[in-house]
Amino acid sequence: MSRRVRRKGVQSKEKEKVTSQNYSEIFEGISHLERKEVDWTSLPDDTVVQLFSCLNYRDRASLASTCRNWRLLGSSPCLWNSLDLRAHKCDALAASSLASRCAKLQKLRFRGSDAANAIMNLQARGLLEISGDFCRDITDATLSVMAARHEALESLQIGPDFCERISSDAIRAVGFCCPKLKRLRLSGVREIDGDAINALANNCKQLYEIGFVDCVNVDEVALGNMTSIRFLSVAGTRNMKWSLSSQLWGKLPNLVGADVSRTDITSSSVSRLMSSSQSLKVLCALNCPILEDEGNYAVHNVKGKLLLALFADIFKGIASLFADITTKERNVFWDWRYSKNVDKSLNEVMHWLEWVLSHTLLRIAESNPPGMDSFWLRQGAALLLSLMQSLQEDVQERAATGLATFVVIDDENATVDGGRAEAVMRDGGIHLLLKLARSCREGVQSEAAKAIANLSVNAKVAKAVAEEGGISILANLAKSMNRLVAEEAAGGLWNLSVGEEHKGAIAEAGGVKALVDLIFKWPSGGDGVLVRFLHAERAAGALANLAADDKCSMEVALAGGVHALVMLARSCKFEGVQEQAARALANLAAHGDSNSNNAAVGQEAGALEALVQLTRSRNEGVRQEAAGALWNLSFDDRNREAIAAAGGVEALVSLAQACSNASQGLQERAAGALWGLSVSEANSIAIGREGGVAPLIALACSDAEDVHETAAGALWNLAFNPGNALRIVEEGGVPALVHLCSSSLSKMARFMAALALAYMFDGSGAEIGRFVAMLRNSSSILRACAAFALLQFTIPGGRHATHHASLLQKAGAARILRAAAAAATAPIEAKIFARIVLRNLEHHQLEALA
Repeated sequence: MSRRVRRKGVQSKEKEKVTSQNYSEIFEGISHLERKEVDWTSLPDDTVVQLFSCLNYRDRASLASTCRNWRLLGSSPCLWNSLDLRAHKCDALAASSLASRCAKLQKLRFRGSDAANAIMNLQARGLLEISGDFCRDITDATLSVMAARHEALESLQIGPDFCERISSDAIRAVGFCCPKLKRLRLSGVREIDGDAINALANNCKQLYEIGFVDCVNVDEVALGNMTSIRFLSVAGTRNMKWSLSSQLWGKLPNLVGADVSRTDITSSSVSRLMSSSQSLKVLCALNCPILEDEGNYAVHNVKGKLLLALFADIFKGIASLFADITTKERNVFWDWRYSKNVDKSLNEVMHWLEWVLSHTLLRIAESNPPGMDSFWLRQGAALLLSLMQSLQEDVQERAATGLATFVVIDDENATVDGGRAEAVMRDGGIHLLLKLARSCREGVQSEAAKAIANLSVNAKVAKAVAEEGGISILANLAKSMNRLVAEEAAGGLWNLSVGEEHKGAIAEAGGVKALVDLIFKWPSGGDGVLVRFLHAERAAGALANLAADDKCSMEVALAGGVHALVMLARSCKFEGVQEQAARALANLAAHGDSNSNNAAVGQEAGALEALVQLTRSRNEGVRQEAAGALWNLSFDDRNREAIAAAGGVEALVSLAQACSNASQGLQERAAGALWGLSVSEANSIAIGREGGVAPLIALACSDAEDVHETAAGALWNLAFNPGNALRIVEEGGVPALVHLCSSSLSKMARFMAALALAYMFDGSGAEIGRFVAMLRNSSSILRACAAFALLQFTIPGGRHATHHASLLQKAGAARILRAAAAAATAPIEAKIFARIVLRNLEHHQLEALA
């Protein structure tokens, strides 16, 4: 199944310079030197260091191995003050190998519980910031050791996955071990008791921000003791006593911002907190159902305090924090980021707001609650686009992920809301996303590519992505050595390749080669079962779409796609990969008349055996695509016999017997594959012997026209054998075929059913004589049908065509055909068909004499 899941922003020269000048200058300089073919090792040391700063640690280490001087420069402490390990497997061995460079490391980002255990081996005791995501299995022991090893820690963030195995004991250890802690953000902790919070309050005197997000139980009384905090988020946290909380938190002397989004806070508690707190400036309460249902929003208008809620204009509210705002309210984030006159306190508020808004909007997008369309179209999409331009990398990533998520309304069927997708496009979102995708930061690249991929399910957005140069950007990202980046880019190419108009552009941009190469990367996968083969599934899905185009199918084959796809079909156990690999092979084999891919697939070692085996899969999609591939491959004589030799007859008969209640697509392909195999006399006999007649008769009774055609075609081929003809009669096939002749909406199904009946009872000779007689009928429609039927009988290369031509010659049909071709009153179709039949007869006569 194909996955379906523009206005350029104008920037001033000064603002553009802030974000991209350094990198563009470096690479323009490098490009200039490259054109002159100078010795790269003679570059000035400061230029090399700047170049290294644009690379991830893996590429930096690779480039540093060029020479001794670059090895020394690549180890410069200034290059190793931050490290992002999220895209790479980080075990104890990998961490130990990096330890010599991490003495001055200050910022670390990692992914997964295994990496959390391994980072102790970095020996980076001077770490100031640690951020870990997808750490659902992180334990108290790991978090406690992490805190004990990094006493200088100022910021600790674990989330957004729920940390259900972390308890108050680990949080207490953080409080005792990290006295310099300023920011603590944890997600999904089951219980945070008073002892843990008091340990933070008593030992972490500089702690100014706490985020206990999506937790089950938090001691609200103890939070009232956190006199140092300026920002508090309990978004998504349950079981809060809001009456007590609002009373106690209103007394916190330094509280400037509070986030209670996605909770059951009441209107009275909001009013009490806003009116009682002397220091509070901003209260964020997005998606709070009770608050929104209670109405009476005017009571929350407290002078000097801002309430951010779904029923309010969020841009206008944030703009009210600034006394000198003179531009559009929707530009408030942009104006603040590049303003030179904002005080430190307001900067802190805005940085915190960016974080809580990006987190809350993503959570709302993930849960997709009903009744949110108006919010997303009115301001939600614009908020995400504004946050996507943040100078905080994690805010950028989360906003891009939010865009990727909020447009998808049915993840199972990759259904995208057209209105939401086009709202992103209208607000210049495509240009912004493509700009992020060109970033040197791989985390941002990955999330931007994901958003582009999902938005491109919409045809209008896909067109905009292509017009903005997005295909080349995604093709380049698909070559990335970062698995997360490469698989998201492959997902984008998969969705774009659905459009016929984009296939050629993907091939021209080198996308085919990149996708084939991607299949061979990370063959043993990464962390987790589901993510292990995502890159392979997306690459195979994109190649399947591309292979449907004749020219692109040749590109796929030339790039080694046949071998890559057969490898997946043979060795991968993930059903999503199996389905897309089989679909790609089916599409490659569908161009038998125009290229040699059909034969090439059949000749690839293990291909036919793998496809036969996949017809036995528990997954219907896999069975359907495997049967479709075998159907297409059976048009080649050698493939047809090789499929039978690989057990294809038995497997396909079993599939046909089991698919009476399956989808129409599976029924059509199962019958079609048997139709293709039954062209061979030996296979036809084997199909009858294995019990294939009964399921084909059942499929001929289907409600779908496409199934009628394939089942009737298979029965026609089988009926030429007397033993099979008898089986068709005994299994009740005659009434089914008669019904098709009289009632099927498919002309081809009616024709095939009539032929099957003719072969069963009258033999082909009598049937041909009947069609010859029809050429003299007074009805122009019947004359045209008769000529068309005789054309089908005599097509060179067709089954029994030579025999049929002989029967026509004996019946003196040539004279009648010439008369029909010359008749003044005959319809044009009858004349053309009659002339083609005469030419076919001459061809077969010459063949007989040769």
